[in-house]
Amino acid sequence: MNDGRTSEVNVVVTETTADYATHMFAVADAEVRKLLHDPWEIFSRAVQPVLWLVLFGEVMARVRGITSAGERYLDFLAPGILAQSVLFVSIFYGISAIWERDLGVLHRYMVSPAPRSALVLGKALSSSVRALTQAIFVYICALVLGVQLNLTLPHIGVVILLIALGSGLFSTFSLIIACIVKTRERFMGIGQVLTMPIFFASNAIYPIALMPGWLKAVASANPLTYEVDGLRAMMLARGASVFGLGIDFFALLVALTIFVIIATRLYPRLTQ
Repeated sequence: MNDGRTSEVNVVVTETTADYATHMFAVADAEVRKLLHDPWEIFSRAVQPVLWLVLFGEVMARVRGITSAGERYLDFLAPGILAQSVLFVSIFYGISAIWERDLGVLHRYMVSPAPRSALVLGKALSSSVRALTQAIFVYICALVLGVQLNLTLPHIGVVILLIALGSGLFSTFSLIIACIVKTRERFMGIGQVLTMPIFFASNAIYPIALMPGWLKAVASANPLTYEVDGLRAMMLARGASVFGLGIDFFALLVALTIFVIIATRLYPRLTQ
């Protein structure tokens, strides 16, 4: 009897998990289709990280003391610019939710049987797809500039995971902002205000060791810092993590979990 009940419970759990995944991937698929219908967006967004590497990287490479002896600044910078491009793609992702509300799409989401958390995670997943397209351009540009990349499959796999986590995290944070401000104009203003502090209060373009004490504290609480740290360890041929790869993943997962919980509670309010 117990074996029969256990089997029934396992079947129910499996079906529930499959339904949850179906709802999540359906939302992600709808978002990815938008991207496929407008491929120009991919190329236009790729311009910024390429300019950062080519212009900013080449100039700052002439400044001594930013990196340790024997380390090229372009090698140091490339993972930071990849993380920056992920941030810039993701942080304005919430505006699509406002557009969906205005077009009536969000109301259809809300009346569907899909769990709210599946909707949030579906959007985070689609944001990761967009971010991965950015990674391709950054890798190509870095190779052209002579950055010593680690191109082994295990390292590339971990880079993909870090990009997915970082993009999902910041797109969910963006969704939270959209749920609070509810208008495109306010969202764009707040998004622009937040992007630069998040970027510059991290280790993306300079080491934490060069920061004053108060900025080190801010950088230590910034999820982008841990994404960059993990990317440096995995992207570069001589890469190393300051905090440890386990800490990097733990910090990103904790931040993502917190943001998903908050966004799940706030998401229905966007329709009000």
